[in-house]
This record gives sequence, structure tokens and C-alpha cells, in this order.
Amino acid sequence: MALEVNNENLAEVLAAKTITVLQFSAEWCGPCKMLTPVMLKLAEENSDKDLTIGKVNVDASSEIGVKYGVRNIPTLVFLKDGVEVERTTGVQSKEALQTKINALLN
Repeated sequence: MALEVNNENLAEVLAAKTITVLQFSAEWCGPCKMLTPVMLKLAEENSDKDLTIGKVNVDASSEIGVKYGVRNIPTLVFLKDGVEVERTTGVQSKEALQTKINALLN
């Protein structure tokens, strides 16, 4: 299950695993609703890896969106040891995202 990330738990989430993928989204965003099941499946399939997948509601936790310079949603920010290494915007296929995750885990 993807973790709900907010202002209170961001530091803890980033410290928990080597690789973190943050999905920036909003309840009203159609493409975000399309991407969420993909992210949940990736979180489930990679639960045994050094990976955290988290979801940031930009309406409820706008400070995190500002911190990462998110201007469009859905945006995925890939972090390694808390440092951004890649970013995608828009809906992506599960296979394409798994390829990016695999590259970061290796």
C-alpha cells in the first residue's frame, strides 16, 4: 500500500528507505485517479525492496509541493537517499515506472 505523505511525516518517510517515489496528486485530478492504482500495484509488487512509494495530496500538503517545485499533477519525484534523481509528469505505464525503479535499485 502506498503511504500517505504529509508535512508531519515527510522526513520520516524519506529516511525509511534508500529509494522513495513521491506521487503528487489531488482528489479532483482525473489523471491522478488513473495513476493511483498503478502506484498501488507497484508498491505491492515491490514491498520486499528498499523502496517507499508515497502519495502527497497537494491541496492538503501544499508545502511539500512547493518544496519540490511541483507545478503540474500528477508528478512523480524519484529520490535516492533523499535527493531527487528523476521526475516525470503525467500518467505513465506500470512497466515504464518499474523500469525506472529497477534502475534506481541497482
